[in-house]
Amino acid sequence: MADKELDWGKRRFLVAATSVAGGIATGAVAVPFVASMLPSERAKAAGAPVEADFTNLAPGEMTRVEWQGKPVWIVRRTREMLDSVKQNDDKVADPNSKRKPEWTPPYARNEYRSIKPEYLVVVGICTHLGCSPVDKFKPQPEPFETDWKGGFYCPCHGSLFDLAGRVYKNKPAPDNLIVPPHKYLSDAQILIGEGAKGA
Repeated sequence: MADKELDWGKRRFLVAATSVAGGIATGAVAVPFVASMLPSERAKAAGAPVEADFTNLAPGEMTRVEWQGKPVWIVRRTREMLDSVKQNDDKVADPNSKRKPEWTPPYARNEYRSIKPEYLVVVGICTHLGCSPVDKFKPQPEPFETDWKGGFYCPCHGSLFDLAGRVYKNKPAPDNLIVPPHKYLSDAQILIGEGAKGA
């Protein structure tokens, strides 16, 4: 009888010990598995805000930065470029950015689609099929537009955007270029990925 009680005690001990060991092993396997589902440092960085410094950007020039894997253009517009934006109101499909308001933050829903008129900040991807337009800032007759005032031309399918990133009427691209969320950190430095205060 004592032997049976001893066997039963050993069994309970072995069952308990096996359960504990199994639980520890399951936890050891689960931790790396769960950790693998969390975003990597690279993925976190890809979505993080990006600082852009354009101290040396001359009037009439553009610089490019990358944010979330997309090109962002910063254009320092001249007085002539700003005047051309006004002249294009009747040529563009959505002059006041009302068609897709979420693509233009509240602080950029103005005549120049910018916080400061001098600087345009847009995502450099055509809203048609995701091509990258080229800058054609010089106002002159072009094969694609005889009365070209300057802006962006997408050679893939012929979409045109003015110097506020607004799409021309009757072109393949349905919408204006996206203005990413951004705010000024100084006169010549912005943070792309975070909106201006109060917006």
